[in-house]
Amino acid sequence: MAELYSVGKQANKETADEIIAGLEAMGTYIPTSEAVRREYRNVLLKEYEEFIEVHEREKSEKALPDAPEGGTSQ
Repeated sequence: MAELYSVGKQANKETADEIIAGLEAMGTYIPTSEAVRREYRNVLLKEYEEFIEVHEREKSEKALPDAPEGGTSQ
């Protein structure tokens, strides 16, 4: 997921399919049933969306200047 995020992939069906293809290439068994694959895709999308949220939040926190000790700069 980090690699997909680093190249700006959005959380969508195509990205989930790309994750599934990568997992299969690594030898992970994913059933061929369309119903199972759809559910698997939905779970992957939810996980990737959470991954993006966490990393975007961390990125924005790092971008904020540190507040001086004592809370204010008066």
